[in-house]
Amino acid sequence: MVSGEQSAGHAALVKVFAIVPLLALVAAVPIAWGWGLGWVDVGLALFFYTLTALGVTVGFHRYLTHGAFKANRGLRIALAATGSMAMQGPVIGWVADHRRHHAYADKEGDPHSPWLFGTGPVALAKGFWHAHMGWLFNREQTNQRRFAPDLLADPDIRRIDRLFPVLSTVTLLAPAVLGGLITMSLWGALTAFFWASLVRVALLHHVTWSVNSICHMIGDRPFDARDRSANFWPLAIASMGESWHNSHHADPTCARHGVQRGQIDVSARIIWILEKLGWATRVRWPRPERLARKLKAPAPEPAA
Repeated sequence: MVSGEQSAGHAALVKVFAIVPLLALVAAVPIAWGWGLGWVDVGLALFFYTLTALGVTVGFHRYLTHGAFKANRGLRIALAATGSMAMQGPVIGWVADHRRHHAYADKEGDPHSPWLFGTGPVALAKGFWHAHMGWLFNREQTNQRRFAPDLLADPDIRRIDRLFPVLSTVTLLAPAVLGGLITMSLWGALTAFFWASLVRVALLHHVTWSVNSICHMIGDRPFDARDRSANFWPLAIASMGESWHNSHHADPTCARHGVQRGQIDVSARIIWILEKLGWATRVRWPRPERLARKLKAPAPEPAA
């Protein structure tokens, strides 16, 4: 059992891990502004970040992993391709890993739980590193035939899976080409490559990995779940709504993760637009009666 004092210490440590690198990036912006960073770089970085992030959150995660909606063939291919452009690995492997995560969440067999080493400060640091990115370097390969047989049987998805190196090249070179054309300079191509390719990919990686690490360590847990998933509001916008993680683990196939009042969920809004366009169908929107069953009972008030 972890005491309240230990939990507070753990939370503070995790926040240091998460916030310090982002502060360093923010500090670099004014230093580079006007010399190696301009509005073209910012615009391209935001565009490609949003495009590829939604490819992962709407495509890889809510659609291909959990079947939160049905998509026509064109949308299915587009989501798989833009998700691949996030450079988080080929689509079939990504989906298989995430389905295994849900099958064994925070237990032996989970590929990236932060709770496999204990709850002391050293174990916490080791668990954070493992959940955040360490698992990628020393990983047990997920059995794709067990966890993603539907994708292996889909020729379009198999083709996109094989095209991962090509799509990775496109996601790195496209911002540089656009930056060079917009500014009509080699310098514009180089700065766009740095900010809208390298920094953008790295930032999206760390936001995604933070859902694996931070959102299983600290945050609110309003819903009953079989694991230690938590809602962490500071990541809601950058993660396109993925950081409402306790809500997601309580109802994995739901198309909306930010199910409570005031919870921003950009991915759910995109799915809503796709549904209105007729490209997405049979969307699994949250049902009030199901949410009510999952919601934790309020703690009893102390006796007077």
